[in-house]
Amino acid sequence: MQQVMQAIIVTGGKQYNVSEGDTLFIEKLDVNAGDSVVFDQVLLAIVDGENSKFGTPVVEGAKVDATVVKNGKGKKIRIFKYTPKKGYRKRQGHRQPYTKVEIGKISF
Repeated sequence: MQQVMQAIIVTGGKQYNVSEGDTLFIEKLDVNAGDSVVFDQVLLAIVDGENSKFGTPVVEGAKVDATVVKNGKGKKIRIFKYTPKKGYRKRQGHRQPYTKVEIGKISF
């Protein structure tokens, strides 16, 4: 039976459940496409569901290697505010920047 490595990492103030070969859209990082990035805040590491390491708060020596695929912006969301009977209307748009990463090796 092949070992499936999983980990829960923290980046951008959010937690992600990742396994080897996954592709994620995370909060924008200051790295270029093709660069490698290491996530060292690993809260939990699992192998086959039997061998688990829980962090207090992080697992010592654990890291997740990833490669940046691209940086981009998400779809535009529209914000519309208005006050009835007063003539106040405000329309605004926002595109959240993201970094697309591909998870490589999980080691602990």
